Amino acid sequence: MKKTMLLLAGLLLLVFHTSAKEPYKAGSYASDFSLKNLKGDMVSLSDIDDAKGFIVVFGCNTCPVVKKYDQRIIDLNDEYGPKGYPVVMINSNDKSVSPGDSYEEMKKVAASKDYRFEYLYDESQDVAKEYGATNTPHVYVLSKEGKDLKVEYVGAIDNNADDASMAGKHYVKDAVNALLNGSEVPVAGTKAIGCTIKWNRG
Repeated sequence: MKKTMLLLAGLLLLVFHTSAKEPYKAGSYASDFSLKNLKGDMVSLSDIDDAKGFIVVFGCNTCPVVKKYDQRIIDLNDEYGPKGYPVVMINSNDKSVSPGDSYEEMKKVAASKDYRFEYLYDESQDVAKEYGATNTPHVYVLSKEGKDLKVEYVGAIDNNADDASMAGKHYVKDAVNALLNGSEVPVAGTKAIGCTIKWNRG
């Protein structure tokens, strides 16, 4: 009886382990999503027909690290949006844990900072869970292969959150430049540095 119970426990553990979702990494294929933008419209990546790929940033309103990167995120969109790689920023923070990250506050922040890219609300947090995002900012560079979305890079924007002028590595820019040049992405993954996503405690 004891051996049977141990065997059953082992099988359950194996099933749980094999069914647990792995976070996206370079070489993965990402799922599209449908999230509300600041106009109240539902937006999917497939809606952006002229894109060659995307710079998906899991961000928010309140994280001090995101605030340090705000201008760099705007600059990424200004530089690479016209070349086919727009920024799409997603706020997955739970408003009951972080009230400053509510949908209404997103509208205020985007207006004050003149965001010219889609800022989407992942209220269910399902997209963050699907991608395996853990931090803000947490960046995923995606390329389009027909209707598929291939993950090319995951991690930090660069290697200096405090001072853009002191950054010696520009991971996202290097990844997108490589894709535009038809060459291999030089660094496929780094550790995302920033605040943890504020998960629903219910």
